[in-house]
Amino acid sequence: MQIKSLLEKNQKWSVKMREGDPEFFHRLATQQRPEFLWIGCSDSRVPANEIVGMMPGELFVHRNVANMVVATDMNFLSVLQYAVDVLEVKQIIVCGHHGCGGVRAALSHQALGLIDNWLRAIKALYHQSLPLFEGLEGEDRVNLLCELNVMRQVRNVCHTTIVQNAWARGQELAVHGWIYGLQDGLIKDLETSLHCPQQLDETFLYDAWMQEP
Repeated sequence: MQIKSLLEKNQKWSVKMREGDPEFFHRLATQQRPEFLWIGCSDSRVPANEIVGMMPGELFVHRNVANMVVATDMNFLSVLQYAVDVLEVKQIIVCGHHGCGGVRAALSHQALGLIDNWLRAIKALYHQSLPLFEGLEGEDRVNLLCELNVMRQVRNVCHTTIVQNAWARGQELAVHGWIYGLQDGLIKDLETSLHCPQQLDETFLYDAWMQEP
């Protein structure tokens, strides 16, 4: 596919959107008020807006390899703070997918370069969860780790001061963990939603939530 074809596709898309709704781009240009922050994988097979049937402007999106939430990642933290403090999103969704290449790489012993450092936390998660993998092989191992990784990242989101400060000021905010199936296009709720600091281990709470002695 030639790069020029992307521009041509864009023109056709713009015309189609305006034909369906002449005011669409005007509304989009004047205001951004999504209620959802999507934290997903960079995988090109998992387009955030499309798989949940949402239009541009309805989903604020952050994507990286293996949908990671890293406490020192200023890119992610900047997105999270803008979403929570400025856009005041009400729902944060961490969505991974089965068959994730990043998770698969974390399970291997192959040295891939810089990405190995990014994936080290997933290796650690696998090591911490070894009993859960007994008897599993191949894709079953990969897919279980994909789900465990989502669950861990949900908690990592809630461990940030950004989310805890929002809760402290009474802001409505919940964090959810989903997994997407490449084979059928369906999303599964991992039932790991968190909506208050009382659901977190005390180790990760800050002053606002600690009881007076």
